[in-house]
Amino acid sequence: MNNYYLTLVLKPDLEEKERKTLLDGVIKKLVGSEGKMDKEDLWGARDLAYPIKRQTKGFYAHFEIQTDPKNAKGLDKTLKLEEDILRYLLVRI
Repeated sequence: MNNYYLTLVLKPDLEEKERKTLLDGVIKKLVGSEGKMDKEDLWGARDLAYPIKRQTKGFYAHFEIQTDPKNAKGLDKTLKLEEDILRYLLVRI
């Protein structure tokens, strides 16, 4: 089990229910059956330094997670395909 930081920038126009569903799905895939989420920190909507996919604002979410490295490798493809995620950063600590 390794520790990771996951920071996501989501589209700001998502409804609260859609945002929660998206974040829960991402965390469930990353954590898997053996891992756990240590901390969830929703930073809210903030201005972006430069436009990303024609968006000037983004909703930031940060997580501290313990999971198997195999789950982290598989998550990269999932995050790239998700249209509502503008950017992400997954860092092993």
